[in-house]
Amino acid sequence: MTADLVLLSPLDGWAAPLAEVPDPVFAEAMLGDGVAVDPTTSVLKAPCDGVITSVHGSRHAVSLRAAGGAEILMHVGLETVALKGVGFQAHVHEGQAVKAGDRLITFDLAVLAQGAKSLVIPIVVTDAAGRAIAWRATGRRVAAGEPLMTLSAGTGSETAASVAGPELTRQILIPLIHGMHARPAARVADTAKRFSSEIAVLAVNRRANAKSPVGLMSLGLRHGDTATLAATGEDAAAALEALAELIEGGMGEGAPVRATPVQAASRPAAQRRPGLAVLRGVTASPGLAVGKAVRLFVDEIEVAETGAGVEAERARLDAALATIGQSIAAEAAQDGGQARQAILSAHAAFLEDPDLLAQAGRLIGEGRSAAYAWRAAIGAYVEALRGLGDRRIAERVDDLLDLERRVLLALDGREDRGPDLPLGAILLADELLPSQLMGLDASKLAGFCTAGGGPTSHVAILAASMGVPAIVAAGEGVAAIKDGASLILDADAGLLHVAPDAKALEAAQTALAHRAERLAAARAAAREDCRMTDGTRIQVYANLGSLAEAEAAAAVGAEGCGLLRTEFLFLERDTAPDEDEQAARYEAIARAMGGRPLIIRLLDVGGDKTAAYLPIGPEENPALGVRGVRVLMRRPQVLKTQLRAILRGAAHAKIMVPMVTGLSELRVVRAALDEARREMGRVGRTDLGVMIETPAAAATADLLAAEADFLSVGTNDLTQYALAMDRGNPDLAGEVDALHPAVLRLIAQAAEGGRKHALWTGVCGGLAGDLVGAPILIGLGVTELSMPVAAIPEAKALIRTLSPEACRRLAEQALRQPTAEAVRALANTFLTGEA
Repeated sequence: MTADLVLLSPLDGWAAPLAEVPDPVFAEAMLGDGVAVDPTTSVLKAPCDGVITSVHGSRHAVSLRAAGGAEILMHVGLETVALKGVGFQAHVHEGQAVKAGDRLITFDLAVLAQGAKSLVIPIVVTDAAGRAIAWRATGRRVAAGEPLMTLSAGTGSETAASVAGPELTRQILIPLIHGMHARPAARVADTAKRFSSEIAVLAVNRRANAKSPVGLMSLGLRHGDTATLAATGEDAAAALEALAELIEGGMGEGAPVRATPVQAASRPAAQRRPGLAVLRGVTASPGLAVGKAVRLFVDEIEVAETGAGVEAERARLDAALATIGQSIAAEAAQDGGQARQAILSAHAAFLEDPDLLAQAGRLIGEGRSAAYAWRAAIGAYVEALRGLGDRRIAERVDDLLDLERRVLLALDGREDRGPDLPLGAILLADELLPSQLMGLDASKLAGFCTAGGGPTSHVAILAASMGVPAIVAAGEGVAAIKDGASLILDADAGLLHVAPDAKALEAAQTALAHRAERLAAARAAAREDCRMTDGTRIQVYANLGSLAEAEAAAAVGAEGCGLLRTEFLFLERDTAPDEDEQAARYEAIARAMGGRPLIIRLLDVGGDKTAAYLPIGPEENPALGVRGVRVLMRRPQVLKTQLRAILRGAAHAKIMVPMVTGLSELRVVRAALDEARREMGRVGRTDLGVMIETPAAAATADLLAAEADFLSVGTNDLTQYALAMDRGNPDLAGEVDALHPAVLRLIAQAAEGGRKHALWTGVCGGLAGDLVGAPILIGLGVTELSMPVAAIPEAKALIRTLSPEACRRLAEQALRQPTAEAVRALANTFLTGEA
């Protein structure tokens, strides 16, 4: 009987379950089970006596084999292979015997903090050699040399069954830019384990079991190396094909590798498939879809520079512009929702832009063709907009490129026909233009994924309004996916799973079916009041931006409006709406809501929302500049006109002030409101609330609550300001999560500030409509959730299953978590009943 193996903590830090590591390779135990340590010191030591089996070339990972055969991998930080050894120093080499506590690696925490995805260090038992983890230290601080895990004694591993048959071999090239490090090694081993055959990888006279991640890493395979796959067994040929396809496909880390003529000829072109597993992008529109890949190929339109005469070319351009103008008008006449109408309206305005037309006309007058002139005129504006350095404006370039393409096709006498979609199609493209998306058969489109694009582009807005799951900015890997490939588009997580196995497809289909069942039941009960299991009332309101949305909200059971975004009245026009126009719109929305509670947010412009008639000077950082209430304080007449219009059109409405940072701003608006009421001869009081969108407002919520009538948390801006991350930046989109414990603590502080003065606190930001976040918000003391109309039925259905005490316990736990990922994992466990 073998003695238990005690693994000591290799350094000081906070021990956490492996499932909390923000990387699926470790969190899903693809390499093996273990513990993660968030380090507070920078020396990695041996967790037990053993022999070093592998030191990665980038010095960020080391493996050792203990007595009895157990193998342990220690991986310093996440995605640290890309640092190429910078900040690391190895003190051991392969084959060296070490004692528990010996130095293995030292690393620079400052360098890792700058270049790594995370500092967390997974300590993984990649081969337990017949043992099992009987105990582990998690959820507390550990010191170097303190017990971290115990592997129970066992009888040893079973002898593998003999595998008959000839050994098949296949030569491959390694395209992995960082070589065979932990991530790809885990993927290869996971794939190899699906086959019964014995599979090995051979390189430089060394042989490793393909089902052993550590063994694969020990080969030290680098980018451009040649290796041989060898397999013996009944499914050996299939195993070789699957592994070759996976490795040579690059697994998302590939780079071009030059093959010798012999190597290239040894594998028919038809067999060179991408072998991608998962692509990560940015969520443009949430949801889940299962379907087949349909690629959108866009041909470059060739244009001649020289025209056939000034008059002829001007006539051709005028005719093409008229054709596209008529098409846009016809499309706008269809019922496609507010987002579609707004985008088409913008396209129509661009089509009539006098400066754009004048530039094209000037070029035609110089002898250029209509097509050349139109492309050049559009191109000048595209370059100018891209040069502004404003990401959101740059994303609007797609609208100009869309018009460029449509007019050029009209000049050529062609229509821009999209692909003929099969039912359940998942569209793949480098970029997708608004008109291309609007031209697709939405009944057949399951979702789409683009290599480029941004989460605030018009295509993203359209996808969300259509309810189509979508991912953008997924990178070059999109181009490697073949037509007809099976796909799982998990837009909630920003992931595209390529060629998933039958088990994954079945799980996704089951999830879709369960979603449909839940949604049907939720819609059936949506009009009932929302009460928790003990009868506690939680108000579920809608975020609105138009009359059409108000009508839809009333139809799906919204109990009121927690946020009416009045910007829809002020943007995309040359002059501000007057008092009469505003009052009429507010009255129509109030009528559509049937007397339900209505909270109207005052005009919130600045930052990424601009109005030409409210000029704001150049700002180095518009998100931290003149926006929200700061604009209104500088233009008191705009504020007064809006207050009067609200009092006329929706007398029962509550009014909310955006982007407040202190009492002085609230007092300015209160004084203007009181003055407007006096001038109009109104008696009584209009409730005036504060939108908690800045850390300053959250921290002083108790002071604000002393003079406000209610508080409402805007989690979108609060999150970006708390984390110092632009919520529209695609490079940071995966990290800007309102469930970050820092944001949750600010929300808790705001709710507590409201309670001190007996005020209710609501949430009208994106987190309110996130089913994972709702129980936590309720547990923090939030009693009103305002969300997108589509989210209301499911949110009400969920809340009816919750108890206040369970939500409070969940919120307390959430506040103690180290990361947003940990909070989401905790909340998901709570919702699935696995806690």
